Order: sequence, then structure tokens, then C-alpha cells
Amino acid sequence: MADLFSSCVFCRIVAGTEEASIVFEDERVVAFLDVLPINPGHTLIVPRRHGAYLKDMDPEDGGALFQAGMRIGAALRASGIKTEGVNLLLNDGAEAGQRVFHSHLHVIPRIIGDSMARKFDDVPLRSDLDAVAEKIKAALA
Repeated sequence: MADLFSSCVFCRIVAGTEEASIVFEDERVVAFLDVLPINPGHTLIVPRRHGAYLKDMDPEDGGALFQAGMRIGAALRASGIKTEGVNLLLNDGAEAGQRVFHSHLHVIPRIIGDSMARKFDDVPLRSDLDAVAEKIKAALA
């Protein structure tokens, strides 16, 4: 387990040993902002229990993942963060675009005319991510 913990950034976030801008957590899932967002508010939701692929996920964790995605999608719209639509996206396997092998659901706020391209040259500061996270948390309350 120590090797998994040290190699999986999402396991470290769940454990609280890796910095993250948390927007929601319960007994099954943790949701936090993506450090390379498509748009401000781009949230990742991970099961607390590690599983690289959908086939490894407990079905109840999968249900909790999607329920959290629904709540966060609604919170994005209510938060004041510009959100004209929402994508829920889960990449399962490298061929599907998965880059971190701990299953996770993306909740991506969409804006008319935007693109799904990552902005590698415009990485937000932690303080900016934390401010966005606070808006989403307030809308979830």
C-alpha cells in the first residue's frame, strides 16, 4: 500500500497529504479543483478507495461519484462562476485519455465558444483555486 500511496497523487489528496482545493467530501468521495482546468471551476471527483479503472470501482462508490457530480454541476451554475453548460467526463484507460490511474469524474463548466483544450501556459495559483473552491462550497451549502 505504501507504494500505491506514494505513486498515486489522488490517494495522497484523499489522505490529506497532498495540497488540493477541496470543494466537497463525504465517506465515499472527495471532490477538488483540477490544477489544469479547462475552465474555472473544473472539478475532479475521486472515490476514497483506490481503483485504477471502472472495473475496479465499488458500484456504490460509482453511484456516489455520479451523485456528487450532479450536485457539483448544479452548484457551479449557482456559484457565480461563469457556467453555461456542464460536461461530466470519465476517461477509462490510457486509450480513452486517462492520465491519472485512480478513477475520477471530471465536472467541467462550459462556456459558449470555449474549447476542451488544457491551458498549460496559464496554471492558476493555489490562492485562485481556493477562491473558486469557496464559491462552489457556498453554492453546495
